[in-house]
Amino acid sequence: MSRVTLLALQVLVAVVGLALWQLFATVPIFGHILLPPFFFSNPVDVGGQIVDWFRTGVIWKHLAITLWESILAFVIGSLGGAAVGFWFARQPIVAAVFDPYVKMANALPRVVLAPIFALWLGLGIWSKVALGFTLVFFIVFFNVYQGVKEVSATVRDNARMLGMNERQLMRHVYWPSALSWMFSSLHTSVGFAVVGAVVGEYLGSAAGLGYLIQQAEGVFDVAGVFAGMFVLSIFVILIDFGVTLVERRLLVWRPDAGEARG
Repeated sequence: MSRVTLLALQVLVAVVGLALWQLFATVPIFGHILLPPFFFSNPVDVGGQIVDWFRTGVIWKHLAITLWESILAFVIGSLGGAAVGFWFARQPIVAAVFDPYVKMANALPRVVLAPIFALWLGLGIWSKVALGFTLVFFIVFFNVYQGVKEVSATVRDNARMLGMNERQLMRHVYWPSALSWMFSSLHTSVGFAVVGAVVGEYLGSAAGLGYLIQQAEGVFDVAGVFAGMFVLSIFVILIDFGVTLVERRLLVWRPDAGEARG
């Protein structure tokens, strides 16, 4: 399937979904509105709210704050998860000792941690970054750990027979294997980084997309809530697209990555 065809199908799904939403929210079917506007709004009102935000410039400040929080959480969480995951995979004793503690930390509900981070770090950006970090870190950690552990023993032994030392093994064998797993997790981590930032803003902040959504919800502005969610979704897609570009650049040696780039 060509890229143009794929894009056309993706746009078609969005158009059909929005058209059905508009239909069920505005046109009575068998005498009843299936999606009452008070609870579901409609695409026209939501689109008008988004346009108004950008026209007046209200959204830019909130978007910039959420973007900054998300990028910090994503970068710090990804680097930390990759470094610790690689270390654990190369040090089995360390991994065995800390295994129960890692599982315990990963099992902690993040919503419970948000008020604790706000208490420790205040209502500024760092409490949101910390929450996003806890979401991103473990996703990347487990994938990098598994990626290094999944290195083919045959490839590793052949590399050693060719005279590679540990540093060369890390560069030419372990890291390429870990990168494939890491980038598969980064696409998921992008959304979680934004979720961490927005949840933190929703629970306590004076700016950000989460703050906008919380304010709209407080006055029963359903169109504003959906508008915030749509902006948030587009925001995540754009960041994920950036991750895809980096992935194609670093993993150009993979046949599928090379074909995608071509």
